[in-house]
Amino acid sequence: MFKRKITCYNNEEFRKGMNELRRSYEIDMCHGPLFSRLIVFAIPLILSGILQLLFNAADIIVVGRFTGSHALAAVGSTSSLINLLVNLFIGVSVGANVLLGRYYGAQDYKNASETVHTAMVTAIVGGVIMIIAGVLLARPLLEMMGTPQDVLSLSVLYMRIYFIGMPAFMVYNFGAALLRALGDTKRPLYFLTVAGVVNVIFNLFFVIVLHMGVAGVALATIIAQAISAGLILLSLEKSEGVLHLRLKELSFHKDKLFGMLRVGLPAGLQGVIFNISNVLIQSSINSFGSVVMAGNTAASNIEGFVYTSMNAVYQTSLSFTSQNYGAKQYHRIDKILLQCLGIVTFVGLFMGIGAFLLGHPLLSIYSSSEEVIQYGIARLSVVSASYFLCGIMDVFVGSLRGIGYSIMPMLVSLAGACLFRIIWIFTIFQVEHTQFSLYVSYPISWMLTISAHLICYLLVRKKAFAKKG
Repeated sequence: MFKRKITCYNNEEFRKGMNELRRSYEIDMCHGPLFSRLIVFAIPLILSGILQLLFNAADIIVVGRFTGSHALAAVGSTSSLINLLVNLFIGVSVGANVLLGRYYGAQDYKNASETVHTAMVTAIVGGVIMIIAGVLLARPLLEMMGTPQDVLSLSVLYMRIYFIGMPAFMVYNFGAALLRALGDTKRPLYFLTVAGVVNVIFNLFFVIVLHMGVAGVALATIIAQAISAGLILLSLEKSEGVLHLRLKELSFHKDKLFGMLRVGLPAGLQGVIFNISNVLIQSSINSFGSVVMAGNTAASNIEGFVYTSMNAVYQTSLSFTSQNYGAKQYHRIDKILLQCLGIVTFVGLFMGIGAFLLGHPLLSIYSSSEEVIQYGIARLSVVSASYFLCGIMDVFVGSLRGIGYSIMPMLVSLAGACLFRIIWIFTIFQVEHTQFSLYVSYPISWMLTISAHLICYLLVRKKAFAKKG
């Protein structure tokens, strides 16, 4: 797989880059104590994820408070569909993270640098494809979801404007994935802090001052994404060694692209198909009317903060596992998994149950309607309180992908969670047509999938380590 090994002792540029990163941002994943470094790596990721969610949260809060429940429902109804369309490329960014982590752990500078340049070209091309898909498919897909007519036009408008910013969205996410591969989770946090402040300011200006409604919040998000993408590109251009981005060298390296796709496509397909089940659930929620949609939207947005915090632990498991696997530090991989499981359980319980207990004041931020708030609490009581199970499921997936197995966890997750939920919607939900019967499908599917992932990990680890050892 590696064409040429260049060690840090005989390559001056590689050594200089490593030393520079260690002085500033890099975390040594392959040596020394694990737990403290897992925490140091994960905390900026958690904060970055929360800030990224604030882009959409600011949209929802502003339109909910200053435009009305129809606008709130319109923005919220696009979330699962947006995720459905972008998750394939986000999965490929996971592949870039794993591939760069392995080359870096093996101290292979040439292939690591080619991975960086291939990843950024993929991000730009993917962003352009997403513009076309989002603009053309917004209305027919929203209609297929059964979006009510009283919010359909607003939903289409928001989604089409939002997708114009997809190249910037992709550049930021791919660039952040590359930085994470080398242990740098701080700079993406700094960049998102700047972009998040800009997003809130423009949200308020476009909606309150210019009365642009959903178009204003979508435009504010585009501006913020452009700023974060510009900062990530600047940081890569200014970096030395492995991460140094030379614009004139941007090109596809076929073996690197295939390497990213080998890990990333299954991850992306899993995200896409997962969101098909979420789209079906959103369609089922739509059948209860716009008030229930608004409550579900607000609750889902609050749960997003819980999920992104747990997802940071998944990314931590992925990055640490891939580097240690590349460096042949196999004895550390089990420890990484166990400690990440402990961390994600704590984070999920603390934030998930906390979100439910504080449900009323949190939901009142999104809407002043008591009816909307009560519908939101109904969701939080089931999904948010059990969300730690989803975190456990994802950490297992991170470990499996980190050691090179991406198709297996994809198939397990799709069968245990996605397919199960789809069957549930067309069977149990048809008999018990209530919101609770929809929401309870989440924790049940997570428990089934965790059991299957545990069996897969136990079977895979010996085979993978023996083959490489």
